[in-house]
Amino acid sequence: MMTSSPPATQYSISVRVTLENKPGVLGALATAIGEAGGSIFAIDGFVAKGPELEREIVINCSDVPHQSEVIAAIDALDTVTLHDWYDRTFRMHEGGKIEVLPLCPVGDRDDLSMAYTPGVARVCNAIAADQAKADDYTIRKNTVAIVSDGTAVLGLGDIGPKAALPVMEGKALLFKEFAGVDGFPIVLDVDTADELIETVVRLAPTFAGINLEDIAAPAAFYVESELKRRLDIPVFHDDQHGTAVVALAALENAVEVVGKNLQDLSVVINGIGAAGLAIGKILLNAGIPTMVGTDSRGAIYDGRPGLNDAKQWFAENTNPEQKTGSLADVIAGADVFIGVSAPGVLSVEDVKTMAADPIIFAMANPDPEILPEQVEGIVGVMATGRSDYPNQINNVLAFPGIFRGAFDARASDITEGMKLAAARAIADSVGSAERCAEQVVPSVFDKSVPVRVAAAVAKAARAEGVARR
Repeated sequence: MMTSSPPATQYSISVRVTLENKPGVLGALATAIGEAGGSIFAIDGFVAKGPELEREIVINCSDVPHQSEVIAAIDALDTVTLHDWYDRTFRMHEGGKIEVLPLCPVGDRDDLSMAYTPGVARVCNAIAADQAKADDYTIRKNTVAIVSDGTAVLGLGDIGPKAALPVMEGKALLFKEFAGVDGFPIVLDVDTADELIETVVRLAPTFAGINLEDIAAPAAFYVESELKRRLDIPVFHDDQHGTAVVALAALENAVEVVGKNLQDLSVVINGIGAAGLAIGKILLNAGIPTMVGTDSRGAIYDGRPGLNDAKQWFAENTNPEQKTGSLADVIAGADVFIGVSAPGVLSVEDVKTMAADPIIFAMANPDPEILPEQVEGIVGVMATGRSDYPNQINNVLAFPGIFRGAFDARASDITEGMKLAAARAIADSVGSAERCAEQVVPSVFDKSVPVRVAAAVAKAARAEGVARR
């Protein structure tokens, strides 16, 4: 076996094979797959009748080259005939992941005359006379634009708008699945942040909210700020605020597990880009004053040359002791490490210099700043952005419920108070009886979470004066 990463569903393949119905053939197939490093995920049920068996087998692999290794191992068996195989992730994405469906029938002339001309003119005139009625008589009230220019897609970087589209479709799928919100992916071929802003402003009448996604910093800060200023609907950069909300929720439960208080924590955030800046802001709003940010050049402090506007703001509002030096220098004695940066930047030796029962949120994807198995027995609470470890800090816990709540209140904005309310609702979704080092955030599949988040966000919107319902 040539691969070192563990097999995972995102690289799973489905193979269709015919096996001779003889003792040991199925075992030989399973052995060949295992020796090639594959992990059998599923085999369709069967009863062994006749001289041959045709089966569909799902196998988890580690990467694309590993898929070919597993296929070659199967093809080499004399008692097994390989007919075909496919990559299950690519198959899921064929034709896209979302579609538009009608909500009313058009079966005869009467239906047509109401749904379209001439009856639709009455509704158009009603909206022309009162713009707010668009929220009652169109899709607008429940529709969010998922907007990207493709400049910072996942961990892939600037891959362009068309290549970003699968991510935006996935976001739309999650909006609908977890909160009943109709998300529409919009990828824009623009050259500047101002072009992006102007395009979204012109599209905005169709939507009740704007979810910005995968836009590179520092342009992302300017884009969000300008759109919030120019539009009277919620604008939310999920890479920033979704991550920050879930990180705060996890931290609120983690400090309870290790017996500490939020206000007493010393926090180090590594990676002050879009997510790191938002995490810093929400932690400040939650009452955590002692915080140091670090990047590839070390600690961020007021007066450090070469800081962009976002990092300058961070420098002026954090690091009260004006610490300097590398991550290893400033991590000593810290209670919490939050990483939104790059793989392997935190060492076991660094963690050992931290305060007792340190809390580590290593959220770089797909490979975290430090692996959980490296610090087992050293940390008080460990979380990552991955689904194959406990405590996955995943934005899907936040953004569906936040927009559902904002839409339910017909909010004009998503405020800091609404984000704090969302974090508290997520944290409270883990009951006190089940709260432990391995569970400081709820499962992303707990459908009660977005309901709680939506209710808390809508309540906060009314309290903060941004609700129109």
